[in-house]
Amino acid sequence: MMRSKGFKFLLLLLTLSSVAAAQFRISGRVLSKSDSAAISGCIVLLNENQKTVTDTNGHFTFANIPNGKHTLQTVSSHYRSFQKNIALSGKDQHIDIHLTSSEQTLNELTVTEKATDFGFSRLRGVENMGIYEGKKSEVITPDQLVANLSTNNARQVYSRVAGLNIWENDGGGLQLSIGGRGLDPNRTSNFNVRQNGHDISADALGYPESYYTPPIEGVGRIQIVRGAASLQYGTQFGGLINFVMRKPVENKKLEITARQSVGSFGFYNAFTSASGTVGKLSYYTFFQYKKADGWRENSHFENKTAYADIDYKISNKTSIGIDVTHMDYLAKQPGGLSDAMFSQDPRQTNRERNWFQVGWNMLALHFDQKLNATSDFNLRVFGLAAHRYSLGFRPNRVATIDDNSERDLIKGDFTNWGAEARYLKRYFIAKKQSVLLVGGRYYHGFNHSLQGIGSTGKDADFNFVQPERFITYDYRFPNRNVSLFAENIFYLTDRLSVTPGVRFEYIKTTADGFYGNISRDLAGNIINITRTDEYRKNGRQFVLAGVGVSYKPHLNVEVYGNISQNYRSITFSDMRIANPSSVIDPNLKDEKGYSVDLGFRSHQTAFFNYDVSLFYLNYNNRIGEVQFYDESNRVLRLRSNVGQAIITGVESYAEADFIKLANPEYRDWSAVVFANIAFIKSEYKNSEIPGVQGNEVEFVPKLNLKTGLRLGYKKLKGSFQLTHLTDQFSEATNAVDGGVSSVVGLIPAYKIMDVSLSYEWKRLKAEGSINNLANEMYFTRRATGYPGPGILPSDGRGFYLTLQVKI
Repeated sequence: MMRSKGFKFLLLLLTLSSVAAAQFRISGRVLSKSDSAAISGCIVLLNENQKTVTDTNGHFTFANIPNGKHTLQTVSSHYRSFQKNIALSGKDQHIDIHLTSSEQTLNELTVTEKATDFGFSRLRGVENMGIYEGKKSEVITPDQLVANLSTNNARQVYSRVAGLNIWENDGGGLQLSIGGRGLDPNRTSNFNVRQNGHDISADALGYPESYYTPPIEGVGRIQIVRGAASLQYGTQFGGLINFVMRKPVENKKLEITARQSVGSFGFYNAFTSASGTVGKLSYYTFFQYKKADGWRENSHFENKTAYADIDYKISNKTSIGIDVTHMDYLAKQPGGLSDAMFSQDPRQTNRERNWFQVGWNMLALHFDQKLNATSDFNLRVFGLAAHRYSLGFRPNRVATIDDNSERDLIKGDFTNWGAEARYLKRYFIAKKQSVLLVGGRYYHGFNHSLQGIGSTGKDADFNFVQPERFITYDYRFPNRNVSLFAENIFYLTDRLSVTPGVRFEYIKTTADGFYGNISRDLAGNIINITRTDEYRKNGRQFVLAGVGVSYKPHLNVEVYGNISQNYRSITFSDMRIANPSSVIDPNLKDEKGYSVDLGFRSHQTAFFNYDVSLFYLNYNNRIGEVQFYDESNRVLRLRSNVGQAIITGVESYAEADFIKLANPEYRDWSAVVFANIAFIKSEYKNSEIPGVQGNEVEFVPKLNLKTGLRLGYKKLKGSFQLTHLTDQFSEATNAVDGGVSSVVGLIPAYKIMDVSLSYEWKRLKAEGSINNLANEMYFTRRATGYPGPGILPSDGRGFYLTLQVKI
């Protein structure tokens, strides 16, 4: 009997000890809270001493975990960190974790999970109803930059984006002119430029120039996707630039931010925003007033911009919103200089009657619907009503003294609207998740362009003189565009994905109007007026295709590559404008080609960030400028299809916080060094124009360098930046001497230094900048028309101060 009791007691002890020593599993999935998408590559920590990474489907597992209390924590570069306490008691446990995107806190910019303020990152593979897996992309967060934001200083704002060529011709940032890989920077016309996902250019088909640039002080993020964006966003060679405006504050009914800026050359900027959330309604709005006298005389401008975003959350799955934007400015233009005039005095001007006026009005509606856990739908309807007027005296010889004769007046009015719908679906093939994006777009553009004789006065009088007689150009350009697109990410393994895509385009462009000529005798008297009626239409349809590949050999490293076809239609509205220094080829053809990217990059950490890539751009029927002499031995420019351009190069960017690399515990200190270097080779491989084949492509400096240092201690930050571009040509014959017109010729190499400082204390913030620290005399552009023609000098050294209060 005693032996039986002893045996039972021993059995009980063994059972209890086995239970105590049992090992269990903690598993789960990490998903996006906004759309239930699986989050791959997310670091999951258990008790801070065990670590795993989620697979393509967001799954994670910890095995052999004992009973008791445990702490689970996530770390992801694009989502807020998550922490949860778990108690294991005799069985396995599964948990689904829903993470909130860091984008939802852009108003506070508290991306705590990566504990960095580089101000530069990349788009996720799937983000905001878009697919970016295997594509070269950049994301700029302006609030995390130490830069001159009040003037939209593009040299500083875009300093981390490799290979960009930036034109600078006004000191207030009224217009953004950037290009890359040999693309013409003029008003960013080779990019598809959007605000909150909708077009902002004058006419996406007929006149894709952006006279409106969102104030950087009101921008939350700037998204840039290179040539592979052609399949989703349109066929431009440059890719996509999308200004994502600041989002409403979530935890306040009202937050007001006021910024006052003053600077050299009479610069003044007032920016005031209001934001908040009341129940299901949220809003963000701002008004900006900006003016300056300019570095050169006759450069005064006055600018006003207003914006409002109102969103209403109907339910957890449905939301609607409206964006309204108004911008207008009036700018006096000092005109261009000849090479001799620039060498003598870059600040001189011989034009005091030239003016430029812009008015821009945009309305956009959006509807977002989460159909189920794996499907989302988005619809955007947008419209634009705008105008741009230019008035001035602009002879072919830029040194010619103004004789106070009639001025040339060009007026353009733009009315367009469109709709774009997207459907995103997540599904599984052989237990591997795939993501499908399909969409469609309809675009209706209309612009009315006129050119004729303006007044002889000095004021900004944008009325034609005797329009029934002296309008020499009057065209209407109705344009239609229908497009369908699809992309799909196939995750072949946890590390390898392939993303094919296709886009169908139907484009119909029409030109209906007349062009004419006014003949004068040697005394300037009108002796003949001619007009020629013209009607042209051009309909075409085509299919573009591309594919991207992404391979992640390591948690923090990605190898990516893509190839995509590109297409750019000719712009009828540019073809007949009379310009004393240029001739337009009436047989212009659409531009076609393809772009290739191959590179490797880091998944951003708190310590370092890099992206190094090779690119190849094949540009057929490239439209460009060629210098020639007419029968009177005048130097003129021919705008035509120059030929096949091949542009190849290396674009590299690297950034590291050396203090955090040395000791991660030094949270208060930072010392960030960055370098952005592009080495580019370009050549016209084929051309029917004599003297062009074998030449370098215009707007391609062989070396494009931007590098700098940023030091910080708590809320005090300072930055230094050096920009260096080597010589570049301005047209296809590679002319060096600008001649009497100076619209062609070499753009010499230049080096520019900028210094900025910021300090934040409670609700107050102070910012200061010295731009062009060494007072370098340089220029980035030879203008063929307004605001020239001729050399447009960039600003000399300027000082700027901003004070901000947030209530």
